[in-house]
Amino acid sequence: MNNNNNNSETKMNGVGVGDGDEMIKSQNFDPSAIPPFKINQIRAAIPDHCWIKNPWRSISYVLRDLLLVSALIAAALQFINIWYFWPLYWLAQGTMFWAIFVLGHDCGHGSFSDSPTLNNFMGHILHSSILVPYHGWRISHRTHHQNHGNIEKDESWVPLPEKLYKKLDKSSRYLRFSVPLPLLAYPLYLVYRSPGKEGSHFNPYSSLFAPSERKLIVTSTLCWISMLTLLACLSFVFGPIQILKLYGVPYLVFVMWLDFVTYLHHHGHEEKLPWYRGKEWSYLRGGLTTVDRDYGLFNNIHHDIGTHVIHHLFPQIPHYHLVEATEAAKHVLGKYYREPKKSGPVPFHLIENLVRSLSEDHYVSDTGGVVFYQTDPLLHQVPEAKSK
Repeated sequence: MNNNNNNSETKMNGVGVGDGDEMIKSQNFDPSAIPPFKINQIRAAIPDHCWIKNPWRSISYVLRDLLLVSALIAAALQFINIWYFWPLYWLAQGTMFWAIFVLGHDCGHGSFSDSPTLNNFMGHILHSSILVPYHGWRISHRTHHQNHGNIEKDESWVPLPEKLYKKLDKSSRYLRFSVPLPLLAYPLYLVYRSPGKEGSHFNPYSSLFAPSERKLIVTSTLCWISMLTLLACLSFVFGPIQILKLYGVPYLVFVMWLDFVTYLHHHGHEEKLPWYRGKEWSYLRGGLTTVDRDYGLFNNIHHDIGTHVIHHLFPQIPHYHLVEATEAAKHVLGKYYREPKKSGPVPFHLIENLVRSLSEDHYVSDTGGVVFYQTDPLLHQVPEAKSK
């Protein structure tokens, strides 16, 4: 990193204002340069009240989301024979499943309330209802936050080292980087984790978990099985097609939301962002590689999960304070904070980011403490037909 350190003073000079900002920024700023501030300076910039967790306010969001889920089910039963209603229902209900996941995510971080008992109780209700093993996910997600941006230890959407990438058969590579297939990865991740990692979120003896956490995993797995059993019973009562329409398709929409949002938190920025190994990694440097996104009208619906940089550095801040906390910290972060592109009501622009990233960001070098994604030019190349 000597080159980065020698150049960092030059690269931290001011950036002009106007249409050429992004070009100047990319030319004059190295995102892998060691930041000239400490994490405590960011913390100090955030108002004290942003750290306060209000359990009643958190519960009010749960009630809001459950009311909307119930209203959508009631509407579906009312318009059950109107075919063009169902696609609208699936999109809306799948989005609400995703919103419920985010509230359970807050429980997992302890930002829902100061009570671990309340957090775990609500987390099990919320996550089990959408077939997520609460403790299993909570613990692996904690690992992700503690090691964000670390190729060797991160847990979520981690880049493949070149050697591991080349060990994958061509079909596996193609499936991993071809839209929309990566948007359906989450259930497989829960069972198998990512390439190069072993273990399951349902297995208490998985390497994901410490021996002291095994009882927690059993509890969450039993809750998950209970929800699956309930769905099976409802299928016998109302028919599998009706449960597929009411729950199954919205579940797939939820999975796509989850994979879409979580991937873009760490990939797809217009500027290539670094990943770290060994001594080059630090909690602050890793956290600064995350990306905020604007989801238009969905920002409020999914509880500002797109406001992600400050969340990654300080996951104990409740979601309803993240926007204010981010605004307060921007003057400290400087150019290490990347303003999200403003969205219209529907964030169609992010589809372009996703497609571009999956077509370019395939693997990283096997060596080096600071690395950037590289592209496999042959991945999507159609083989030429052999001449007769």
